[in-house]
Amino acid sequence: MRNSFFDQSLDAESIRHRVQELVAGKVGFYSVGLYPASLAYNCAMQNEAGRLLLAPRPGRELLGAFPKESIKNMDPGHVETMLDMSTHRIGSDRIPNTLEDLIRRCDLLVLSANSNHVEEDLFEACQLREELNRQQVVLACLAGSFNHDPISNSAYVLCEKQPNLAFFSGFHRHGALRNPFDSFTANFCHPNALTAMFGAQLLDQLSPNIQVAAGVHNVEGQYIKAAKNMASVFAGFGYTFHQDNPGMLPTLLTLLLDQCLDQAATVSMVRPDRQKLYHRQPIPLTELGYAVPRIEATLARDGYFEEVRDHTFSQLTAMVADVRGSMMLPASGSPTRNFQAGQVLARHMRKEGRCPNSMTELKQWCEAAGMRKGGLEGLKSLRYWPQIARKYAIPVHDASMVNLLYMAIYGRPGVKETAFHVMTESRELSSYCQESVRPSHSRRYGEALQNLEVPEALDLVVNAVIADQARQAMGSEVTLDEVNEAGVPAYLQLMDVIESQMDS
Repeated sequence: MRNSFFDQSLDAESIRHRVQELVAGKVGFYSVGLYPASLAYNCAMQNEAGRLLLAPRPGRELLGAFPKESIKNMDPGHVETMLDMSTHRIGSDRIPNTLEDLIRRCDLLVLSANSNHVEEDLFEACQLREELNRQQVVLACLAGSFNHDPISNSAYVLCEKQPNLAFFSGFHRHGALRNPFDSFTANFCHPNALTAMFGAQLLDQLSPNIQVAAGVHNVEGQYIKAAKNMASVFAGFGYTFHQDNPGMLPTLLTLLLDQCLDQAATVSMVRPDRQKLYHRQPIPLTELGYAVPRIEATLARDGYFEEVRDHTFSQLTAMVADVRGSMMLPASGSPTRNFQAGQVLARHMRKEGRCPNSMTELKQWCEAAGMRKGGLEGLKSLRYWPQIARKYAIPVHDASMVNLLYMAIYGRPGVKETAFHVMTESRELSSYCQESVRPSHSRRYGEALQNLEVPEALDLVVNAVIADQARQAMGSEVTLDEVNEAGVPAYLQLMDVIESQMDS
């Protein structure tokens, strides 16, 4: 898919004319949910409404994603301006905008549906661009979840499948966007630096309260958003269940943040256009605001350094702020919806004394708490997590917290019991946080063999031998109950299960 503000002409005059068009260009948001409508309200407050156009999905209301209480608190004049953004007039009649209208009138179109609809919207938008001869309209998405192909039963990041699709994201609270004095930052990412720069400028001009910077890391940005949505669920759980253990939270939140970034850095390594991303840009990345051209992590193997992670994207501060902010309990207002799902999970696990029986039960708990299933992108991403981890070869130690959450919801009954024990007892959870980030906890056994005079080291080796003997005697994999009887701590039991299942 070609996705550029410019055609392939080399004529300086036509390019000059196109640049001047973009200076006064318009942005469209299709399939208007909570975030695009909040952004539109911000634009209405700042008298910059003329640059933004909206088109709700057919059958949906412009403000349908907002609670009734929020709508009551909105300024009627600003709401009227938003209605003007989402309609056009034919004679005296006000007609709702459609996807076709946005492609006719806008230079940048953001497909703001979630992962349930974004692929079909992208296909339709590409067809309309062709039919209307509007190929210079750049397409971007907001989706923060993994997509899934039911035919091949494979999950993927949409921007990796469509590498020229732009991605727009940043940290925001919907209430803050309706505050005339608050502001927020975002990144607009496209693998071509010039396209990223023009797109960021168009979005940046929507409102003085919104600062948008350009970046080229669309794949990494979309992955981070999906990963942080899952991590935000765990953060909400941690804040609620362990609120009386303040020493637990800094460790938990730091690990959730670090693992989101490390996973995205691993995903970045498998980009098919990775070298092109850095070596064939029309302008240096430092001109977009990157402090240095590249940040890579290497690992020494057999005497050679091997590149294992690409952290260049981490210079996109709005993306990193999105991860950090989504895991925070705000001083005022509500936390993110995925964070709220984690809070619901914590309350019910405390009440029921167990993990949810299934994802269906967890979603029922969330709906009973007033949350809509469509907004819980973190829970949807979690469903496809094993496929994503295998597809991008994400190391187990870079995803131990998501793995723990996955086992608590999708694990077998015995695994769930152990996951409950680890998640709800602060000593077990802190031990899990410390040990699960090691490349392989088997290193502990090698160290223990060198220090058998230490009672704890001897106990660790003895427990390992007992578990191995039990496994051999049964001729199959030892169960958690049998390992538990051998006295192995719950967090180590769970690490064994996760490593055996996620590495397979």
